[in-house]
Amino acid sequence: MLFSENIKIAFRALRANKMRSILTILGIVIGVATVVALLSIGEGATASITSQIQSGGSNLLTVSPGKMQMGMGGQSRQASYLYYKDYQLLERGLTGDIAAMVPVYQSNYTVKFGNESFNTNTVGVMEDHAEVRSFIVTEGRFITDGDNKSQALVAVLGDTVAHDLFGTLSPIGKTISINGLKFEVVGVLESKGASLGSPDDNIFIPMETGYNKLFGEIALHNGKRMVNNILVSVTDTDSMETVSAQVEYMLRRSHELKPSDELDFNVMSQSDTLETLNSVTQTLTIFLGAIAGISLLVGGIGIMNIMLVSVTERTKEIGLRKAVGATKNQILTQFLIETVTLSLLGGIIGILLGVAIAVTFSVTGLISSVITADAILLAFFFALIIGIFFGLYPAFRAATLHPMVALRYE
Repeated sequence: MLFSENIKIAFRALRANKMRSILTILGIVIGVATVVALLSIGEGATASITSQIQSGGSNLLTVSPGKMQMGMGGQSRQASYLYYKDYQLLERGLTGDIAAMVPVYQSNYTVKFGNESFNTNTVGVMEDHAEVRSFIVTEGRFITDGDNKSQALVAVLGDTVAHDLFGTLSPIGKTISINGLKFEVVGVLESKGASLGSPDDNIFIPMETGYNKLFGEIALHNGKRMVNNILVSVTDTDSMETVSAQVEYMLRRSHELKPSDELDFNVMSQSDTLETLNSVTQTLTIFLGAIAGISLLVGGIGIMNIMLVSVTERTKEIGLRKAVGATKNQILTQFLIETVTLSLLGGIIGILLGVAIAVTFSVTGLISSVITADAILLAFFFALIIGIFFGLYPAFRAATLHPMVALRYE
């Protein structure tokens, strides 16, 4: 029998029981759609995370306090600190391909202008901060070295803060209040959206102004100025590991840590952050993919069940075909084609549905998705394997029926 004839018989059998066929492939449709949608959304999330981290600065090393301990009530609290003197030590001692290095200290304060008032982060920074973090000033200017030396009461606003305080008005030259202290707005930053380390919800002021006029005692620990982070911009990606090792060596000595002591600080590169976040994304995708796999398994069992019923219903037909010369392999092929046809039909519908779900997520802005050929091919491959695996037993059962027994079946 020709292969095309087998296909026609398969579709004829499916059409004879339309509702049963639809319900049979439903599990495959759901499973394949879930696989395509999850892989597309996972790929999009990975691309989005990569873009966000890279937009935070080129070849960036972030030095931060590294120890937390449990306090009263089960809440964690900071157990180690970075100090402004650590920044000064690194500034004097680091050698190699260093483009710029800046300290960061931030705290939350109430900001006011007119009738508008809300809490937001106020960040003390140096003049190179915008370069290190790849910030773009859309209006006015950023903090300068002169602002720090003179402890000027000036501020640069993130895009969201500027919009919330001033609406469509230009903030440049206006005076805002931060914790009761008056600051002149000298600049506004370009929006970076909901990205890691976005400046949109922050206000930036000169570091020296912050320490001496705003932060007060909360920025001190044992009489020393604290910093939240030290950002090191490295000129060459190949030098990241070398510079990171230098930072660790210098701070280990400064903090009087023995070789066996646990570090009380962290040195994270962009690649480290990407690896960590991508690992979380991949783990979540695998977990959700496993759920999709259960749907595929259930769909496969449904196909096997319906094909076994089909073999029983068509026992006399099988007997007649064998009586007129159909071989065991021809019967096996016929039923296997029917099973694979069911599975692939469900796979195609599932792929279309999965793509539609992924596109809908992207269009609505809920989460970005990237539809790849790999995701579609993987889903199609799984649908094919499910059809073959769960179709073998019913097909083998049909092929091994004895003609005389089949012909006598009522």
